[in-house]
Amino acid sequence: MKLDVLERITLMQILPKESNFVTFKILISLKSALSFNEKEYKEFGMLENKEAGTIHWKKSVPKEIEIGEKAKDIICDALKELDKAKKLNEQTFALYDKFVETK
Repeated sequence: MKLDVLERITLMQILPKESNFVTFKILISLKSALSFNEKEYKEFGMLENKEAGTIHWKKSVPKEIEIGEKAKDIICDALKELDKAKKLNEQTFALYDKFVETK
């Protein structure tokens, strides 16, 4: 699935921080796939403001990220929880539409 910079960052933020052993191994793999490598960091002009806890970028190129069935279930569950809690925002709404509505 093609994901841009904001989608990748947003997904990393909403993924569960804790889980069972098997699911956690899948989470580690998914977070690794969503994270940015050195080349992307430079290419996108990414800058971190650690004091403000923000990340800025100058360019965003969608990247094909392989997301398995169980990983997609984890993402869908996280997004459904946000929806249930009425905590969807612009970024998470777009992801909800992309993952949950197309499932």
